[in-house]
Formats: sequence, structure tokens, C-alpha cells
Amino acid sequence: MLFAAAILYIWGGSTAVSAQTPPAPAVAVARPSIDIPRVAVAPKLEDFLSVTPPGVAVSDFRQREPHDQEVSSEHTTAYLSYDSERVYVGFVCTARNPSSVRAHMLKREDIFSDDWVAVLLDTFHDRQRSYFFASTPLGIQLDGIVTEGQEDDFSFDTLWQTHGRLTSTGYVVLIEVPFRSMRFPAASGPQTWGVSLVRAIPQNSETAFWPGITRNVNGFISQYATMNGLEGVSPGRNIQLIPYSTFTAARFLNRETPAFENDVRGRVGLDVKTVLHDSLTVDLTANPDFSQVESDEPQVTINQRFEVFFPEKRPFFIENAGFFSTPNTLFFSRRIRDPQVGGRLTGKVGSWALGALTIDDRAAGASLSPDDPAHGDRAFDGVFRALREFSNQSRLGALVTLRNFAGSYNRVGSLDTRLRLNPKWFVVGQAMLTDTKPLAGASTGGGALYASVERSGNTFSGNVSYTDFSADFHTDLGFIPRTDIRKVESFWALRARPKTGFTTSYGPNSYVLVDWDHGGVLQDWIVRFPFEMNFKRQTGLFVRHVQSGERFAGIMFRERETLFNFGTNYWKAVSAFVSYSVGTRPNYFPGPGLTPFLADFRDAFFGLTVLPVAGLRLDETYIYTALRSPSAAGSPATIFDNHIIRSRANYQFNRELSLRAIIDYNGVLANPALVSLDRTKHLTGDILLTYLVHPGTAVYVGFTDGFDNVRLEDGGGLLPIRRPTTSTGRQVFVKTSYLFRF
Repeated sequence: MLFAAAILYIWGGSTAVSAQTPPAPAVAVARPSIDIPRVAVAPKLEDFLSVTPPGVAVSDFRQREPHDQEVSSEHTTAYLSYDSERVYVGFVCTARNPSSVRAHMLKREDIFSDDWVAVLLDTFHDRQRSYFFASTPLGIQLDGIVTEGQEDDFSFDTLWQTHGRLTSTGYVVLIEVPFRSMRFPAASGPQTWGVSLVRAIPQNSETAFWPGITRNVNGFISQYATMNGLEGVSPGRNIQLIPYSTFTAARFLNRETPAFENDVRGRVGLDVKTVLHDSLTVDLTANPDFSQVESDEPQVTINQRFEVFFPEKRPFFIENAGFFSTPNTLFFSRRIRDPQVGGRLTGKVGSWALGALTIDDRAAGASLSPDDPAHGDRAFDGVFRALREFSNQSRLGALVTLRNFAGSYNRVGSLDTRLRLNPKWFVVGQAMLTDTKPLAGASTGGGALYASVERSGNTFSGNVSYTDFSADFHTDLGFIPRTDIRKVESFWALRARPKTGFTTSYGPNSYVLVDWDHGGVLQDWIVRFPFEMNFKRQTGLFVRHVQSGERFAGIMFRERETLFNFGTNYWKAVSAFVSYSVGTRPNYFPGPGLTPFLADFRDAFFGLTVLPVAGLRLDETYIYTALRSPSAAGSPATIFDNHIIRSRANYQFNRELSLRAIIDYNGVLANPALVSLDRTKHLTGDILLTYLVHPGTAVYVGFTDGFDNVRLEDGGGLLPIRRPTTSTGRQVFVKTSYLFRF
């Protein structure tokens, strides 16, 4: 019924767009329209220091945070123009106190601690997704894709140019975006795009938009202005070839033997990208570059009941990943571990957004024993996505994933919708089916449903949802950590937003969850009512108390938690975050002869970033987790202590060249009588030299060495020792790539 209602509603839904400047906060905000002029000579940064810069000027920037739709606290004028090859946006930003402008020489995409400006372009004018191009006052770039109903995707990379300069009154920035770096429909006549401009002022905790974009409307891209006048433009012929090579020399400890082994490898490959009909992108890869030069951020992975999520970082998968996104993650690309060849198609055809991916995976066969008949075979993976989009920001989509290996298979089908009810309310739904045949055993099938109602608002926002996964639901390519569950959850936030004083917003949240299995047995319940306060200069305080219940191993545990968070970016060169929580949680993996039991925990997190001199960034992270036996049993005994420490230093010589060093420590001090964990200490040193000319053309030279608290005895055994002094994984690597663009 949900999907039938969605189809009927969105087929007839429409939203009018008018052309006048938004006056003040309102539920329905009219959208302005501009005509962008064509220039005969490409603008230069110096032109925006003159009296009459080129382009159509806009200056009515309105706050989104902290005071919705109020005039920006600092004056900004932007000038838009284009020629046959590029769109140009020049920003002239003034500041009452020019010394307060934050601008550091940092690596590409590391911009959010500084002042920045951005242009967002809805090139299909479908109010569904847009390109995002941002720059700091020094021209440090960040690009991405903004999609309604999804997290912003900053993994997108393309070629464009920025120029920036600090001035006596603030700063100026020129953004140049080539048409060949974007996708838009082929048209013989004028193009109509959506456009929005942004200025972020961190010292005031402020983001200001032209035209004003209010939180009182559930929809971001629908509030863009209309940009007319683009004529005689096209992405044109756009073929990209990116050959790459990697070389690694490693010495590591094989714990199964155990013995030290050496491994020297070289690898070459090619990625090809081409554009069809101006709007469809075809990516082909041979021996794809799936190396990962940046390590995952540290997370606590011990005593976790469910799988811990680590985001994708490999180049082939991350661009246009949003085309394969659904409300529940049915395609998680890290499941594909070692492919050799693959292809992908993404883009727009009229009102349809399309995505298709086919790729092999050598890891499936390599993981089997050599005497297995399927050893050395490859899995075939396919993902297919089609999304019909409607003018009122509603959409209806389908997804199919396939994985075949040695006679086994996993097939997943899904229908999903995002239905706009009015400017404040959306309904989201998804229905899923799976069919699985394992290598051994009978085939099984499962189903799942998801429905959510969402409300946005500057004062009151939130959602309520229902999730149902059958016990036999299974997806090889997705990230669904739990099945055999029916779950209802609700989140709401109420915010006061004072117009004066140091506080910018404050108010309570509420989160309630209850779930049970398909046998009707209660599994979990959570009740929490946090309180949040935000202050100027990106400073915030968050506190909460939680009462909850959790069934594990047939036992219902009554749990509690009290948490305190504080973060600040008050100072220009220093930011910090601290978190501390105490309470109770189960020991999921008790020691020999013990059943799971409730224990007392303490969690702490501390993060500090310092920018002491131009180009240098220092980051310190400390994560602490401790579990103690319940005090009712007498003097609490230590179950485990987990210390995770990361020290990171990055020196940016210029926009292209940087040197980064990381020291990681992860110590698990376990009591084997109470928990099934080994006492481990691991220390890693990592150095990386990066020369990034632009996305696609780069040189990386790195060295890493890992140390563990073990010693290899002469007889071949491994002996635990007190300190991590034995090198167990040493590697030198070089990676190069070069972008050829035709």
C-alpha cells in the first residue's frame, strides 16, 4: 500500500517555482531567478578587486545557522558569468575584523575549520542532486555531490580551478568549473540550472546562503535559485585515461607458520572514464587501483556485538556512490575485496537516474583451501539501480544486487520511495527480498520492510520509523548487521534559537527504540532524553542519560549510561573535543566457563587539533574503553582496558606537496579469566609523502612499520612479551598515477 500510494501521489505532484527574493523566515519561500552573462574574456582574480567586476552580482546572503533567514553578519557579493568552456563565480567577502578570517595552507578537502565559500549547481534542474565546489581564502578545494535524502558525498573528485587571496578587508576567491567536469543534458537552446552560493564564517558559527535556504522546508536543493542564460555549452568530448602503478616491498610475520616472510610486488592498471550523450558516465577498469593510502580512523572494535562499519576509501567505488544508495545499505562496496576487471555506468536520462556495476572478485576463491575444487575461482558481482525522479522531489527506485560463486548465489531485490507530502514532511519506504544458495546446504529466501516519516523545521524536527528483517534475510554485498528483528524507533529535536547572547541554540532531543524478534520476544528497548547547547565560534555541549534493556544469549540485561560531550573551535588555531560516559553494558565474550554478564564501563574520547604555524597541522586522538566486573560481586575486577592513541602531523608545503606522519597505538589489557580476549599491544609508525597535482595525477611514497608484543622463538613458536618491540609488518610503497584527458 505504501508504494501504491507513493506512485499515485508523486505522479501528479508538482511544485511551483516563483522568482522573487525571500523576505523573511517562512514555510514557503519563493525562489529568485538570475540571467548569467557570457563573457568574452575569462575573469581573473584581480578583476574582483576592481570597482566593476564581471558577471551578474548577488549579495542578499541569508543565514541558515545560527539565525534562520536573518541577513548574514558579514557582507558578501558574488559575481557569476560563463564562457564557452567554464562557469565562473567570484566571491568578494568582507569582514569587520579581517584578522578573524581563518585561512591555513592545508591539504585538499581539509577546509571546514577555515572560512570557505562554495557554489552549488543543479545542472539537470531536477531538485534532486547538485554539484558542490568549495574553496578557502587560500584556494584549498573541496568538491562533492549533494543529494536530497542522503549524506553529502565528498568522495567525488574532478578537475576545476580556484584562486584565493586575503585582503585588507577580508578575502576574494575565484572558482572556475569547466563544463566538461560536470554532467548535464544536451540541449540545442539555452540551459536552465539551479544555483546556490554559500559563505561559511566559523568564528560566528555561521553559514549564509544566497538565496536563503531555510530549515523550515524539508528540502535543500528545491530552494536553489534558477539560473538562465547558459547557451551553446556542452561537456563535449570527455575521455579520461588514468594509468597507475604501485610497488611494495614488505617484511611481515606469518603467525600461522610462524615465521617472517618477504613479499615484493609490482602492479599496474588502467581506469578509463568516458561520457555518453553529455550525461552518462562509463567507467572501465583493468586491474583496478584499490590501494588505500589513507588509513581508517581509529574505532573501538573489541566487545562489539555487531560488525563495525568502516567507510569506503578506494577510488573506483567512491565516485557517484550515491547512485547506488538506498535507505538500508544493500550495496557496501568493501564486500568486494580483490577484483581484476570491472565496469560501471552512472548518470541521468530524462527523469531517470541510472546506475549499473559489474565486477569480479578473486578473494572468494583465494579464501578457500587449495584442495577445494573452487579454489582460485572468482565471484561475479552485479549491482543495478534505476530511480524515477519527480518534480516535487519525490522519487521511486529499484535496486538489484547479484553475487555468484562456484554454484552458490545471493540475489537481492528492492523497491524504495521518498515521497514529499508537503514542505515539511517526507515519507520514506523500502521493501526488500533475498534469495540465497550457499556453497553447502539448501537455498533460503527472506524479506524486509522499512518505513519512515520525517519532519524538518528550524524549531521542531525528527522522524519515526519501522524496520522489519526476517530471520532468513541475507545480503552478501550489503551492510545489514542484524536480522530477525522488528524495530520501531523515534527521534525528535526541539530547539530554541536566541537572537542575542553567546548561545545560538539549545533544547532537548528524544530517542525511543523498541524491537523484538519474529517470535514476539522483546530484544531491546532504549529511552534517552539528551540536552544540547550550541554557542558561538563552533562550541557545543551535549549531555544525556539513557535507560535501556538488551537481550543477549537469552538474558535480558538492564543497562544505563550517562554521557557528557564538549567540543569547541573557539580559537583560530586550536580545536578540541572531549567525551566521557559511564554506565553498564554486557560482557559479550566472557572467559572460559562464564556466561555473559552485566559489567560497569567507562568510555572516554579526547581530540585536539593545533595549527601552530602556516602549513602544519597536529592532531591528537585518545580513545579509552574499560569494562569492570559488577561492584555487587565485591571489589570490581578489571575485565579489560583498551587504549587507542593516534598522533598525526601533516605539513603542507604548498597546495600540491605534503608530508604526513602517524603514530598509532592500540593496547588491549585483558583479563583472560573474565573475557575471551588476548592481551595485545600494537604500535604503528606511518610516513607518507604526497604530491597531488590534481585528482588523478599524483605520486605517493610511503613507509609503515608495525610492532607487536610477541617474540619469535628459535623453535618457531610465538611468545607474548610485555612491550610491542617486535616488528611484525614493515612495508615501503610507491604509487603513481597520471590523468590523460581528451
